[in-house]
Amino acid sequence: MLLSIFYFTKKYIYFIIYNIVGDVVLLKKMDKWLLLFTLILFAIGLVMVFSASNVTAFMRYNASPYRFLYKQSLFLFVGIVLSIFMLKVSSKGYAIASWPLMLVFTGLLGFVLLYGKTTNHATSWIPIGPFTLQPSEFIKVISIVWMSSFYELKKDKLDSYMTSLFPPFICIISFVLIIFQPDLGTAIIFGLIVAFIFFLSPIPDNLKKKCIFIILGGITIVSLLLIGNGKELISSRQLSRFDFSNPCSEEKFYTDGNQVCNSYIAVNNGGLTGKGLGNSTQKYLYLPEAHTDFIFAILLEELGLIAGIAVIFLYFLTLVRIVVIGRRSKTTRGMLMCYCVAFYIFLHVVINLMGIFGLMPMTGVPLPFISYGGSFTICLVAALTIVQKIAIESKA
Repeated sequence: MLLSIFYFTKKYIYFIIYNIVGDVVLLKKMDKWLLLFTLILFAIGLVMVFSASNVTAFMRYNASPYRFLYKQSLFLFVGIVLSIFMLKVSSKGYAIASWPLMLVFTGLLGFVLLYGKTTNHATSWIPIGPFTLQPSEFIKVISIVWMSSFYELKKDKLDSYMTSLFPPFICIISFVLIIFQPDLGTAIIFGLIVAFIFFLSPIPDNLKKKCIFIILGGITIVSLLLIGNGKELISSRQLSRFDFSNPCSEEKFYTDGNQVCNSYIAVNNGGLTGKGLGNSTQKYLYLPEAHTDFIFAILLEELGLIAGIAVIFLYFLTLVRIVVIGRRSKTTRGMLMCYCVAFYIFLHVVINLMGIFGLMPMTGVPLPFISYGGSFTICLVAALTIVQKIAIESKA
């Protein structure tokens, strides 16, 4: 009986996949290791989102304990549907679509400053019914595709300043708009991604060195103009975050150091093996963003240091696999996209974990695969789909 049910279920799943994707061969050409690592990480993320958020949902929002689990599952479903459609498009199609998308989302970054929703002192979200859209998350992935495609398309003209500097110049507009939200963490990651693509691209080395001085000079001039007009580059609230040493001191515990200090307590409570899934005490509103920025601290408290190291090792394997796919790519565009997606994930992991452990200021950067968040989850799935498409094309 059980074998019959299993056989029927297996055939039904294959039937659905075949009708949705339209080509089983396409699925067989996907990188199986990357798919496995990402599925495990997303599964861990769903478990931890529920465990870290059920108390917050009930006590703060007076809602079902499953509230954030349902929403995160929906975000993943939207990401998977988007992924299915993206797999049917070639990487060249991504390149073509990136031009209008870059224009649209740069415009949305300006729109959000006027009509956006403010949360945690940042105006970064556009309300859409019960959900919100964060354009600054989408612009990261779109810029990876757009810049990679541009530098391959113009590879014979990259000895020209005008051609080489055009993508960074366009991206500086987005960077400034993100700064004005103000969302310093996202702006830093976006700026580093743009710089990474620029220096990884096939631009002549002597031109890259000269471009460094041009870009730095431009940033200096803009900064001086803003300061001259009496505007702050970094708000006093953001500036206070740079003093992140000794967060558990008496003067910081109830102010800027409160979240990091409670994160330390969570890590200390967990020890090597943890207190058990669901048994965290710090998620009882001691860590107000337990299911987003500080979810790794809850993971360490409940599952222990051993589980935390296992998750970091999974990140390492995922990044290595993406880099391997990039090295095997037959095009400059594919190579740049893969390397930049790996760098994008790496930045989020490093900045989030360093913030949790007090090694740098907290910037509100989500942890890939694990943290709750709609825009970031959908963008992450899209970025991984781009890598999988390049793997498929390399095998074709």
